[in-house]
Amino acid sequence: MKKSIIGVCALYLVYALVSCGGSGSGSATTTTTVEIVVQAEPWENISIVTEEIFKPATEVCPEYTIMERTQYSLSKFAQDSEGFYILFDGKTLNGWRGYNRYDIPARWIVDEAENAIKFVGSGGGEAQEGDGGDLIFGHKFKNFELSIDWKVSRAGNSGIFYLAQEIKNQPIYISSPESQVLDNENHPDARAGANRQSSSLYDMIAAIPQNANPYGEWNNTTIIVDRGNVYHFQNGERVISYNLWTPRWTEMLQNCKFNQNDWPLAFELLNNVGGENREGYIGLQDHGDDVWFRNIKIKVY
Repeated sequence: MKKSIIGVCALYLVYALVSCGGSGSGSATTTTTVEIVVQAEPWENISIVTEEIFKPATEVCPEYTIMERTQYSLSKFAQDSEGFYILFDGKTLNGWRGYNRYDIPARWIVDEAENAIKFVGSGGGEAQEGDGGDLIFGHKFKNFELSIDWKVSRAGNSGIFYLAQEIKNQPIYISSPESQVLDNENHPDARAGANRQSSSLYDMIAAIPQNANPYGEWNNTTIIVDRGNVYHFQNGERVISYNLWTPRWTEMLQNCKFNQNDWPLAFELLNNVGGENREGYIGLQDHGDDVWFRNIKIKVY
């Protein structure tokens, strides 16, 4: 992507009383809007408007800022015979950008030999390098069927995010469910629990059966989100089903690392995953290891 910042327009503020977690502080939400022209030649020249929506702290939730940006149009992307939009054409990273960025982090490349998007691992752990960071497709999805082929290096770790929001100065997983991508045999996370293994809902629900192919071999993950009903499939078998925005969802959050006591902001965002419109970005994780993704396609319901 070639980025060119042409100018910044006048800022304006919009105020509305809100609550975060159900007990408002009486402070106002502040929205700041900035217009930036981003040239993504040759496939798109668009004006991206960024809104920074500040949410004040409450008794149960710290302050945070949502980054709302103009989305790319799906009309620019081909559809196959089954109605799936092709999100990766095997040649370019059109439509993709870094999480909380306008550009593409340098460690995300097109591996022409594998016909895949590759993250070139740094070995430094999760998003440790300035030229790394998570990758998102620049359009929000609400109800969909997402299919991705993936493979990892030995002891590799990554993830597939969905319904993600962009939260300023926060990691993607603070607002997004994650389908784990992992070398189950060699990465220590797999020994931390079955709900850390591939295609599991990370730290919450284990994928059963666990039918992943070993590192260096291709797997397929398919994720269906349909009005809060969520299903993970791995290599053609359904391995997870659960329901968002229910008392059971809240209970699962309270029993994982994203619980309200230990991480109140993550709890707030995940309990209301997808935000007010219950939609969000698809994301691919930089966890510091080599990982490949291909045949990325999505059907919108």
